[in-house]
Amino acid sequence: MLLLFGLVPSAAAHFKLNLNIRIIHIAPNDDGLEVYLRLPMPYLVANLAGPEQSDGTREPAPYTSNAKVDGELLHYVDFASLESDALGLGEFAVDGHLFSTESGRLSGTVKAVRVHTGDDQPPFATLDEAVASFAKSQTDLSNPPPFVGDTVVDVKIGYETDSSVNRYTLAGKLNPGLEGQEETANLIIDYGASEPRIYRIRGLLEEPVEISHSLWKAAYTFVVEGLRHILEGYDHVLFVVCLVIGATALTTLAWRVTGFTIGHSITLCLGFFGFVPATPWFVPLVETAIALSIIAAALLAISDKGLPEHSRSGLWITLLVGLLHGLGFSFVLQEILGINSPNIWVSLLSFNVGVELGQLLIVLLLWPILFLIGRYKSQWYIVAKWLIALPCIAIAAFWTGERVIGLLGVV
Repeated sequence: MLLLFGLVPSAAAHFKLNLNIRIIHIAPNDDGLEVYLRLPMPYLVANLAGPEQSDGTREPAPYTSNAKVDGELLHYVDFASLESDALGLGEFAVDGHLFSTESGRLSGTVKAVRVHTGDDQPPFATLDEAVASFAKSQTDLSNPPPFVGDTVVDVKIGYETDSSVNRYTLAGKLNPGLEGQEETANLIIDYGASEPRIYRIRGLLEEPVEISHSLWKAAYTFVVEGLRHILEGYDHVLFVVCLVIGATALTTLAWRVTGFTIGHSITLCLGFFGFVPATPWFVPLVETAIALSIIAAALLAISDKGLPEHSRSGLWITLLVGLLHGLGFSFVLQEILGINSPNIWVSLLSFNVGVELGQLLIVLLLWPILFLIGRYKSQWYIVAKWLIALPCIAIAAFWTGERVIGLLGVV
C-alpha cells in the first residue's frame, strides 16, 4: 500500500510508507524497562525535510537523500549517515515515544539501531527474535540505496528507574502527516507478567495506552480490533444484513447467525495458521466468492422459497458460508498478528469475540426495526426487505466484477 505524506505536502509530498506496522517489545527489569522497537523509517524522518533548493528538490531529511526521477521526487536511505551516527536516528524514536509512570516521564537511552529493507528484515515477532536482530550487523543499504518507504528501523532503548516498573503508560508523539497513518498496526508486547501481554492498537498511539500486565486489558484491544473489522468490513456486514432480513423469526435468525459464527471461527484459525493454499489466485478467489454469497443471500431473503426455516438446516447452510467468510477474516488477521507471536490463542479468541459482538450489534440494530414493521405495518414489511436487499445485490455485484477482474489478473 502506498501512503503519501500529506501534512506538509510542500516539503515531503513524495514520501511513501510501504511498510505500515510498528512492533514494541517491552521487558521490565529490576531497574526500568528494556524496549525493542521496530517502525517504518518514514515515521521518523518524513516531516524533517528542509527548504526547497535551486533544482526544485527539497533539502533531504536526516539520514536520507533524494532525487527527481521522471519528474517525481524520490527519497533514499543515506547509508553513509547511518554509518557515522546511527544512534542519532534512534533518538528520533526516543523523542517520539513517551513512556511514563506515576512519577512522570521516563528518560530513554538509545542502545543500538539497525535499519533493514522490508525484504531483508529479520523476524521480530517475539522478544528472543528482537534481541537476536540486534546481534546481527547492520544490513548494507549502500548499493543500491533503498527507498525510505521500503525501510524499517529497529531501535533498542533502555529506560532506567529506581525500582522495577509494574504499571506504566505508552503514548506516541510521532505525527509525520502520512496519509493513512491512522491505519498503522501497532503491536505492543509486555513481558512483565508470567505470560506476555499483547496489545493491538491502530494509528498514532496519541491516546496513552496503559500497560498493567492485565490479561483482560490486553485481550480487550483485540476485541476492539475484531469489532472494528466486522463493522468496517462491508462485505461481511452486508451478508449479516441479508441473514437478518431473510429470517422470519428470532429463533431462526439465531440459528443462522450461530452457523455463520461457527463456520468463520473454524476457517479463521485454519487460514491464520496457513492451512490454505498459498497460490496468488486463492485470496482473490475467496473474495469473489464472498461477494457472490452476498448476492445469493439477498436473493434468497426476498424470494418466496428462501433459506430453509428448519433450525438445523439453516445452521448447516450458514455454517458452510461462514467457512468462506472466515478465510476473509484470516487474511486480515495475518497482517496484524504473527503466527509465532506469544500468547497467540488469547489474541485469536479475543479477535473472534470482537467479530461476534459486531455481528450481534448489526442484528440488534436491524431486527427490532423489521419486527416492528412486520407487526404494525405488515404491508410495508416486504417493501422494506426489498429496499434493503436490492442495494446489497447491486453493491455485491459491483464487487464481484472488480474481484473477477483481479482474479483473472493472477491466474
